[in-house]
Amino acid sequence: MSKRRSERVRNGYRRRMLRQRVLAAYDVCAICGKPVDKTLKTPHPMSAEVDELVLVSRGGNPYSFANCRLMHRICNRMKSDKTDEHARALLGSKRTIKPSSLPFKTFGI
Repeated sequence: MSKRRSERVRNGYRRRMLRQRVLAAYDVCAICGKPVDKTLKTPHPMSAEVDELVLVSRGGNPYSFANCRLMHRICNRMKSDKTDEHARALLGSKRTIKPSSLPFKTFGI
């Protein structure tokens, strides 16, 4: 029984070369517009990630430079498989702490 591998993993060399090209070409995040620090490593939320305009699962080409752009990891996670407008709306809505979730503080009684 043969296992099907992801399209992106199948030809890792081409994908790595495309990633290097995107990192060299772009400096700002496509969602939030802030500069991307390319020295940060993957687990960091502000690290660089390459995102596809047309998702691979929806027929996009994973090796096309025109289909790729630079994003922060956290912006890419917010976008997920939704639209850019959806991710920008999530970024725009600043979440505030509910008063009920603040720690209870006693006054010197």
